[in-house]
Amino acid sequence: MSDTATALRSKIDNQDALVGVIGLGYVGLPLALAFAENGFKVLGFDIDPAKIDQLARGESYIHYIDPQRIVDATRAGRLDATSDFQRLTEPDAILVCVPTPLTENREPDISYIQTTTEQMRSTLRPGQLVVLESTTYPGTTRELVMTQLEEGGLACGSDFFLAYSPEREDPGNPTFGPSTIPKVVGGTDETSGDLAEALYSKVVVQVVRVSSAETAEASKLTENIFRAVNIALVNELKTVYDDMGIDVWEVLDAAETKPFGFMRFNPGPGWGGHCIPIDPFYLAWKARQFGTPTRFIELAGEVNVEMPRRVIAKLQNALNNAGKPIRGSRILVMGLAYKKDVSDPRESPAFEILWQLQQLGAEIQYHDPHIPKAPDMRSWKELEIGESAPLSAEVLEQQDAVVIVTDHTDVDYDLIREHAGLIIDTRGVYRGMNSKIVQA
Repeated sequence: MSDTATALRSKIDNQDALVGVIGLGYVGLPLALAFAENGFKVLGFDIDPAKIDQLARGESYIHYIDPQRIVDATRAGRLDATSDFQRLTEPDAILVCVPTPLTENREPDISYIQTTTEQMRSTLRPGQLVVLESTTYPGTTRELVMTQLEEGGLACGSDFFLAYSPEREDPGNPTFGPSTIPKVVGGTDETSGDLAEALYSKVVVQVVRVSSAETAEASKLTENIFRAVNIALVNELKTVYDDMGIDVWEVLDAAETKPFGFMRFNPGPGWGGHCIPIDPFYLAWKARQFGTPTRFIELAGEVNVEMPRRVIAKLQNALNNAGKPIRGSRILVMGLAYKKDVSDPRESPAFEILWQLQQLGAEIQYHDPHIPKAPDMRSWKELEIGESAPLSAEVLEQQDAVVIVTDHTDVDYDLIREHAGLIIDTRGVYRGMNSKIVQA
């Protein structure tokens, strides 16, 4: 180990290393708090000055993160945040947690990683460890990040150090957070891997060391492709069983009683979140460079992408049976978040459903107790839904249909059942036969 690496390792072991976190969103902020609460000083970076101001005031912009944690960390001098990226010279370890979405053609959009890498290259100094946490295709850390950083004149593995450790954040999960989820770590070289392993071992319950950054990148994609494929399977089963007049929820309840060989996944209106709708396309794109087909993975993507259209078709049929066209009908969509009890709207199928309804001429509203105002979304720029409508008997009785997209816990479903004339249930909230409830 070089003198530079030895000095950095000493700082990590003594918890004197300053940890920088780039991107203070759903991944970066919990990670920054985990390091701060485990004795490290943390400097967070974000391009959004509003987030920096809120953190300085001790406020949380992620609803399931207790603001007191931010107050305690800042008062103890363990957490600071800035939008000045020239301060990237200060941290000893820089953890990169920036978005990796898809382009309109469903190809990897790594522009955020590229921009961040360019910023780091201009400030990189000897003795810094860089760890990419953003989900991406195998090879990104070595082929893109390392190559660009070395263009600044420093050598990876001796002057600076580089590793990949995929985020495993599950927004809103009260049981598992950054410190309680095992952390996969792979370096671009052995020394980089050693330093990253040493850093994370101070904060997480278990570090899972793998042989390379590429292996770590692939492990993240595998985790989420596994979920994507099984979600597609159960969504397809829902469609088949529905055509047969069989309740898929009853089927799943029965199948789940088997104590081995079965893992339950629930159907829904599509897929959402920051990883599952994106990761399969990252691997499929990279596989094409090797001439390797990924038919199974791509088919799962097709099934899940199609689900919002099936919800619309079920709604149209139900309205037709009631003698109502969808154009001009008043539709209330329950839930914007991609899953229950969080305020995270990323890639939520609710937006595609609302967009299609708007295109069909319906009068649309939404209700979400966790998202009072609809955010601007990259893929649905012309969607006009405004603020969350109140959930009341009066509002429900004005609707021609209510579509349950996200099954938040703190919603009065009895009120909906009592006052809505037609309910399209995509989450199995209601069980049993009811003439005004349609499973979709």
